[in-house]
Amino acid sequence: MRSTTLLALLALVLLYLVSGALVFQALEKPHEQQVQKELEDGRDKFLKDHPCVSQENLREFIKLLAKTLGGGANPDTSWTNNSNHSSAWNLGSAFFFSGTIITTVGYGNTALQTDAGRLFCIFYALVGIPLFGMLLAGVGDRLGSSLRRGIGHIEAVFLKWHVPPGLVRILSAVLFLLIGCLLFVLTPTFVFSYLESWSKLEAIYFVIVTLTTVGFGDYVPGTSSRHNSAYQPLAWFWILFGLAYFASVLTTIGNWLRAVSRRTRAEMGGLTAQAASWTGTVTARVTQRAGPSAPPPEKEQPFLPSSLPAPPGVVEPASMPVSPGSPKKAKTPSPPTASALDYPSENLAFIDESSDTQSERGCALPRAPRGRRRPNAPRKPSKPRGPGRLRDKARPA
Repeated sequence: MRSTTLLALLALVLLYLVSGALVFQALEKPHEQQVQKELEDGRDKFLKDHPCVSQENLREFIKLLAKTLGGGANPDTSWTNNSNHSSAWNLGSAFFFSGTIITTVGYGNTALQTDAGRLFCIFYALVGIPLFGMLLAGVGDRLGSSLRRGIGHIEAVFLKWHVPPGLVRILSAVLFLLIGCLLFVLTPTFVFSYLESWSKLEAIYFVIVTLTTVGFGDYVPGTSSRHNSAYQPLAWFWILFGLAYFASVLTTIGNWLRAVSRRTRAEMGGLTAQAASWTGTVTARVTQRAGPSAPPPEKEQPFLPSSLPAPPGVVEPASMPVSPGSPKKAKTPSPPTASALDYPSENLAFIDESSDTQSERGCALPRAPRGRRRPNAPRKPSKPRGPGRLRDKARPA
């Protein structure tokens, strides 16, 4: 990610946080002031009704009450009466608390108060969170596969009805979201609203806050003493499957984004290939309209022994006299013509032909340096076909 993009994203997140802070402050601050006023009015009324209690003693009692309630004490039960006492650390509640640690929900309604418990929680979270992450990935994969398999049958029905494939894909995605929301959001909302005596808004607020692992702790299932000890473990299994569904949704979105990215890269590659082909076609047409290209530079012709001087002491053979009436017709080599595409074999054949012709005409080539090549014996000149033989054949017997 480029630095400008990262800075722009950071600025957007900070702006989002500031806007959220302003909205929450405008919504919640008047309620806080109202509650504080109710507390002060209740304290004044209690002191007026009980003049024997001093204001300082009442303040200390309120602080003790807030501390004990935060530590897990329940004002509705009595420690002396074991039948009426409901501990916050029974097996079901402890199981639910351990589940909130490894799921990273962390409601906060129950907190550890001992140093030994806090030390154990550190190592317990370091081991349990990765373990739960692997379990969540496996459950999310199976859950997503099951939902997609069921939606595949619905897609087959739509395709039999000759529904366009693009519309079928959109309908399958919508069904995937609707079925998941129905199973893990709407149904638990009604269940918790009935069992916990919450309103529908409070119940769906608790469901969304839990499945997004925010976990404020203001609404926690199973805190009242009238529920069974197996109620909170069942609520934890709902959290497991709900988080797995959200994980499968995020995986599906990631796969869709990767598919879109691959398709975009393939389309860009096709456009690049088409642009290259078009460029090549235009270049070829311009070359054809401009005419043939310039001939390539002539290569250096090899030195032939017929043009070299004889070494000292060697007598050159005399050539046969040529009659003046029969002049030798020398073939003048045609100049090379370069075409638009020259092949190496054609160029080499032209060089050999022009060298032989120049040797027969006796053209003097540049003198080669001594010791570079040993001269061979000169060719024996061929007998010219003079007109004398023709006269002898034409003479009468």
